[in-house]
Amino acid sequence: MKLLIPVLALSLSSAAVFAQQPNTLTAKEQKDGWKLLFDGKTTNGWHSYLQSSATDRWKIQDGAFVLDTAVKKGGGDLVTNDEYENYDFTYEWKISEGGNSGLIFSVHEDPKYGATYLTGAEMQVLDDARHPDGKYPKHNSGDLYDLKKATMNSAKPVGEWNKARILKKDGHLTFWLNGTKTVETTVGSDEWKALLANSKFKTWEGFMKFSKGHIALQDHGNVVSYRSLKIKTL
Repeated sequence: MKLLIPVLALSLSSAAVFAQQPNTLTAKEQKDGWKLLFDGKTTNGWHSYLQSSATDRWKIQDGAFVLDTAVKKGGGDLVTNDEYENYDFTYEWKISEGGNSGLIFSVHEDPKYGATYLTGAEMQVLDDARHPDGKYPKHNSGDLYDLKKATMNSAKPVGEWNKARILKKDGHLTFWLNGTKTVETTVGSDEWKALLANSKFKTWEGFMKFSKGHIALQDHGNVVSYRSLKIKTL
């Protein structure tokens, strides 16, 4: 029995050592065509919406993009330099107490549209229990924001990392949060038209009109962290 304790401790230690670190790709992921969108150290590949580079409001701390609310000027959503159309995209997020943010995709960058959300749809990031939006259907974590409610709330408590996934293929959207499929729909379908007609976006000229676009991390004025942003183009 005494011998089992050191062996067990060694096994747990080995598991910790071999656990995948944030902002890295396994050999299999590399072979399968996955790419990192964030190296965990720099803002390379990203810029603030309608600007040439990332503003000081987005910091890099402990291998994550972190919105620094102490910086009052130069805000805005952080967007990828490149545009994507069909892809499998995974990322991790952590929200602050009472916080609100979101992952916005299919973003068209044009001065005609002053914000990312005017063209892109959003997978919601929220402290569901404390933020006022939490009481509204279709405004909780894992929802297709203001369009379709998640099948269930699978968000982890505030302060913990959540793992999210967006699969976008020829207009078909599927969301997962912490391993649970939360949303599925197809842009342009009859269901989509009904969802759109019952949302705030129903009269927005450019909303989800661009099949290829940028991916954005939303600056909603609250501290939020993102890391391990990975994409596989399809």
